[in-house]
Amino acid sequence: MGVDNSATDDGIVPAVDDGELIVVSNRQPYTHSYDHGDGGRSITVNRPAGGLTAGLDPVMQETDGTWIAWGDGEADADVTDDNGTVRMPPESEAYTLKRLWLTDEEVEGYYYGYSNRVLWPLCHGGTMKTDYVERYWQRYQQVNETFADAVVETAGADSLIWFQDYHFTLAPRWVRDSLPDSAFLTHFWHITWPGWDTFRACPQHEQLLEGLLGNDLLGFHVERYCRNFLDCVDEALDDAFIDPEGGRVNYEGHTTVVKAFPMGIDADSIREHAEAADDDFWREFQSSHGIDAETSVIVGVDRLDYTKGIVERLDALERLLETRPEYRGEVCYVQKANESRSLIPDYQDLQTEVQESIDRINERFGTDDWQPVIYINEFIPQRELCGLYRYADVMLVSAVRDGMNLVSKEYVAAQVDDDGVLVLSDQAGAHEELGDRALTINPYDTDAFADTIERALTMDGEERAERMVALRERVESNDLYAWMEGIFDTIDELRAKDADDD
Repeated sequence: MGVDNSATDDGIVPAVDDGELIVVSNRQPYTHSYDHGDGGRSITVNRPAGGLTAGLDPVMQETDGTWIAWGDGEADADVTDDNGTVRMPPESEAYTLKRLWLTDEEVEGYYYGYSNRVLWPLCHGGTMKTDYVERYWQRYQQVNETFADAVVETAGADSLIWFQDYHFTLAPRWVRDSLPDSAFLTHFWHITWPGWDTFRACPQHEQLLEGLLGNDLLGFHVERYCRNFLDCVDEALDDAFIDPEGGRVNYEGHTTVVKAFPMGIDADSIREHAEAADDDFWREFQSSHGIDAETSVIVGVDRLDYTKGIVERLDALERLLETRPEYRGEVCYVQKANESRSLIPDYQDLQTEVQESIDRINERFGTDDWQPVIYINEFIPQRELCGLYRYADVMLVSAVRDGMNLVSKEYVAAQVDDDGVLVLSDQAGAHEELGDRALTINPYDTDAFADTIERALTMDGEERAERMVALRERVESNDLYAWMEGIFDTIDELRAKDADDD
């Protein structure tokens, strides 16, 4: 096997033979649904909208790989064979999508339960929000075993298996124990990894670490998460040998390399969408949302999650309008939010709290001609979202804890006029890359946050341009494809070293 990566038009192809790349994720790249417009007689395909899924899709097509995921589309079963597989994409059938079917009980326990009521709050430092229900753990183990079995059935001796995120903490160990050493297992952890004092609260912390150490390469966004993970292994597993400088763990005769790979975005696509959103688009957007042409626009774009600091952001905006009345009628904040995990009580409570905060601010300061907060919770096409990024004077990213925060990078990539200001929480992983050119805030320091918003609004054009040009160059250089290339290059180097050692 060679060790050179070759570029495609859309991304980077790993050095694998056809059929050897296996991607494992909770969500699938394509879903099938019924076209209810014609009475449900035909089936439509929903394609990847962006991000990692869209970036990986051309790689899968180039390698004729297999993508294993939960089949959650209403018509998914109608188009798959007896093994749950279907060739994708429909127009070229270049790789295999293998769908696994989960019962409602499995989804409730594995996804809504252990993944998002234990691992998500645990990793984001919210130990008071964790819900250690035994059935969640049992379902999580069960589903991880189901995915692991599917990988083993699919994989060959030289397969490259790439697990995505916190849904599959246990599966790598089970797969590692079932395949020859020549198969390579890698895993990217898309969220934060906490320090030992937080992680130790999890009753299953040893099993989680042992599962992840089944991988040959384990990736995190930033070095801090790598150090936290190594500390956790050092504290929890007496038999593990840690090389903190080399980022290596040897456990039960197997070595795992732990390395930071800061994730990027498809910057070219974001820029193209932003450039297509011209002044006519912006005038129409302002008109449809009641925003005066002379009003300064601040924007926030988030999934409705308690880690995003939306309530803290609204508190800062309220403090700005309270203490600086000259901004009333002159500034409008647009909050684009997507509801998330609405079956979980903490998320229901957050949705209520956000709505109540917005209502309070609008009732307190709004007039017949001006609303300080515009709330958008319906779908916005990508072109319009990028247009909103482009024309917003300021973006607020106030995460109280975030693995990376790709929205901050999307805003930067869309700033084709180089006249926006990014206000960025020091609790987001992106701050390590962008913090020196953004305006930094602590989301809990309401008064200082309000001061920083004012600084962003009053920053002169020369400083805005200087900061944004530097940010755009950084985001464009370290985009999604550079991220994938970095991971695949590391895999190739490790496999080549193993071959030399043999």
